[in-house]
Amino acid sequence: MIAVVVILLFALFVASQTIRIIPQARAGVVERLGRYSRTLQPGLTIVLPFIDRVKPLIDLREQVISFPPNGVITEDNVTVNIDTVLYFTITDPKSASYEVANPLQAIEQLTVTTLRNVIGGLTLEQSLTSRDQINSQLRIVLDEATGKWGIRINRVELKAVDPPAGIQEAMEKQMRAERDRRAAILTAEGSKQSQILDAEGEKQSAVLRAEGAKTAAILRAEGEAQAIGTVFDAIHKGDPDPKLLSYQYLQMLPQLARGDANKIWVIPSEFTKALSQVSEAFGPKDDDAPPSHPAGPIGPAA
Repeated sequence: MIAVVVILLFALFVASQTIRIIPQARAGVVERLGRYSRTLQPGLTIVLPFIDRVKPLIDLREQVISFPPNGVITEDNVTVNIDTVLYFTITDPKSASYEVANPLQAIEQLTVTTLRNVIGGLTLEQSLTSRDQINSQLRIVLDEATGKWGIRINRVELKAVDPPAGIQEAMEKQMRAERDRRAAILTAEGSKQSQILDAEGEKQSAVLRAEGAKTAAILRAEGEAQAIGTVFDAIHKGDPDPKLLSYQYLQMLPQLARGDANKIWVIPSEFTKALSQVSEAFGPKDDDAPPSHPAGPIGPAA
């Protein structure tokens, strides 16, 4: 019974070493008598026990590693700490197993040295504002170097770029000063525009008032001219005699003397003549007057 049990256990062990199941997105490298034989694909496969040896399975999915901060020096001699995140995929399990001993360590050291070369050619300001350019340069250099290892670099991202505390404080002060300057410029421009708009509004208002006054004066003058013309035409059509004109002249004299500014009013010389003509008009006719009392001339009124 003991022998049977031993034989069954040995058979199970041999079967486990012969039949291997490779999961999806994994790959297995088979060595036969110490030399590379083949690469196992996902699924059920059979290997020769005690002759073939399957190395640890390799993950073919995209992987990500984050490197600790590394101090690099910029072109203007400023030390900055940069955190790097790298995304890679193993494309050739054989090369990844035999071309490099420790792929992760090799990628990390290559990333650090490449990052120092790239940042060394940039100033601090360029390092802070040119992340896309730095990422692209790092990816190209790393992908070219890791291609022979069977590793493809998909993306390289700078997670953080931290300048020294003193430099960061100076940059914040400079940023605040720049914002204050922009705010002052915007305020001054707003005040300037407001004053310009106010001046233009006052100018347009004055022009409109002047045009309105001009139009009103023209209309008044035209109205007065039409009124004078109408009166003149009416007078000429009525053919008035000198006595009627003298009467109208006497009616206008009080209006000429009316006014707050008139302190002294001198009676014109034509007043006496007009008064005589009016007296003759309203006096008795020559044929109706008594013969013993002829009408004498009317003197000027005081």
